[in-house]
Amino acid sequence: MKLLLRSPVVSAMLGYLIWAYMVLCARTIRWTVEGEDSFKHAWAGKSGLLVAGWHSRVLLLPVIWSKIARKLPAKEYPTSMLISLSKDGEAVAKAIEHLGLEAVRGSSSHKRKNKNKGGAAAVSETSRRLRSGSVVCITPDGPRGPAETVQPGTLIMAQRTDALIIPYALDCKPVFRLDTWDRFMIPLPFTKGAMILGSPISVNRDVGKEERLRQIEAAMREAHERAAAIVAKR
Repeated sequence: MKLLLRSPVVSAMLGYLIWAYMVLCARTIRWTVEGEDSFKHAWAGKSGLLVAGWHSRVLLLPVIWSKIARKLPAKEYPTSMLISLSKDGEAVAKAIEHLGLEAVRGSSSHKRKNKNKGGAAAVSETSRRLRSGSVVCITPDGPRGPAETVQPGTLIMAQRTDALIIPYALDCKPVFRLDTWDRFMIPLPFTKGAMILGSPISVNRDVGKEERLRQIEAAMREAHERAAAIVAKR
């Protein structure tokens, strides 16, 4: 599988298939959306936006673009998504480019062992976009977890740029889950889903790093619990 993923032809084909599936799910799932007005208000402001969704929802993350963001006024940089430099990340990068989004390649992790994976370059490029008031979608627990745990890179980028963090929750029912570290979600077309955009978070510099990470995680958890509650009732 690793050898196949190294092939540019295979990556291009996978990218096209992933793009087609993303579009199919975005258009056919019966979405309940909450938080759209506050998101639009934040978009109209001057601050950059870090739209944060868990790694397990990668196939659904572009829904916000398809449903809301592509209709909003353009920013200095096109809306982008931070994607790892792994081979499977290459296919996802090609998929979102079909959607009209840009890929920033690398890891947001600041762990020493990940420095060779483009972490520093990715944070630098993402920070440049955020300082301009542009929008970047990230998976704050990716690319390797722990699942649904916000890594320090998200906080660092928000601090550097005064960007607002938008908790972005997606859920749908029924859904398949893979046996991976994040229990990766495979959504099904023509089902029911919920997209929750939490209140924008401004980094509180008056409390310690661990407390700030807990605050972000708590907001993410609240948004996902709301999404899960919606799909359970419908």
